[in-house]
This record gives sequence, structure tokens and C-alpha cells, in this order.
Amino acid sequence: MSKEFEIVEELSIDSTPERIWEAVTTGTAAWMFPTDQWPSVRTLEEYPTHLVTRMDGPDGWFNQLEHVLTPGENGTAVRYVHSGIFVDDWDNQYDGASKHTAFYLHTLGEYLTHFDGKDVTFSDVQGPEASKAAGALQKFLDALGIKDSPLGTELVLALPGRDAAPVTVDFRNQNFVGLRTENTMVRIFGRNAFGGVVGLTIHDFADGADAEANTAAWQLAINAAY
Repeated sequence: MSKEFEIVEELSIDSTPERIWEAVTTGTAAWMFPTDQWPSVRTLEEYPTHLVTRMDGPDGWFNQLEHVLTPGENGTAVRYVHSGIFVDDWDNQYDGASKHTAFYLHTLGEYLTHFDGKDVTFSDVQGPEASKAAGALQKFLDALGIKDSPLGTELVLALPGRDAAPVTVDFRNQNFVGLRTENTMVRIFGRNAFGGVVGLTIHDFADGADAEANTAAWQLAINAAY
């Protein structure tokens, strides 16, 4: 049975409403995933402080995102509201979506703090069926050398396709891990907790970054972990 949902997050980002607006409209590949092919409509557009985008479907289905951006002395207060209708498995979908939201918004802040305005090369990698198992996220982290490193840890690791270099654990909870290097953010998603596979996105801001090479290196690593 379909049921409406609403996810609300409030945070502060050390950036301007103008830069945040650009990031959530034309720059989503830098911190989330490309959305330029989504058939959404801007139902409210008050640049640069209030934006509502919406997708509508049959039988009353909809998916809506609202951003309210309030400038202040120490950055911009962001109020984000994601609302819509889940068609089935409401509890599991809501739990997964709400937890993903917090991770994505944190990554938005990381992008604007460390890489704002840089061209990005985006890759998406999904693990094999074996990564659906309980404990699969930790298994992959162990293989990478992250292990139980807590938030804020600075490591020196040879990430897939790269030479050894400093890596910061900029986000960590039981479902998600964020890694940041001098020129890259890697977002690792423990979607095995929500019935999916472990996956990751690579946001590479280096000059001459190669999406196919990044994808191949990380795909090999995640497959090997299982």
C-alpha cells in the first residue's frame, strides 16, 4: 500500500546560498549523483533562497525536494524537506531514504568546503550479490584498510587505482563511510542494511580524471572483497 512520507533535515553549511543553489541544481554529480536527466519541474523558484522541485506520476505518486537557504554570519542555514509517496515496504524505504539524506547533505558540505567549483568526474560502482550479506560493509572496509577507523581518522592508504596517499574518514556510522583525499571524495553505501548491495560513488576533482579507470579499479576491489 502506498503511503506519504516526509524527511526533514536542518544543517549549516559554510558557503553562500548562491553556491549551494548551484550545487543542488546543476552540480549534483559533485556530491550526490547526476540528476540532469530527471524530469522534475521547479514549482517554486526564488533564487537563491527557496527552491522546490517536483516529479509527478500516475495515481497521485509524487517526489518533491525543497531547499530553504538562509544566509547568516557563519554560513548558510539549510532546511531540506524530501516528501512523496513510497509504493511499498514503507518502513524499510523510509529508514533507508532518511539515512541516505543525512549522508548526502554532509557530502554537500564537504564538496562546498573542499572542492567548490571544480570540475568533477563521477563514477558509480555496485558490489556483487554477496555484498547483500550481513557484515558485508565491514568486510569491504577491512579489505580497503579502513577497518574500524572512526570519524576524523587520517590514514595513509593506497586506494584502488591510486598510490598511497593521505585519506581522511570524514563520515562514519553503521551504514555509510565517507573518504576524502586531496582531490577525491569516495562515498561508501552499506545498502545491505536495506536489502541492497554495498556500493560506492567516486567524485574525482583531479585534472584529467578518468571515469572508466576509476570504475574499473573500484569494481575490481569491491568484487575481490567478497
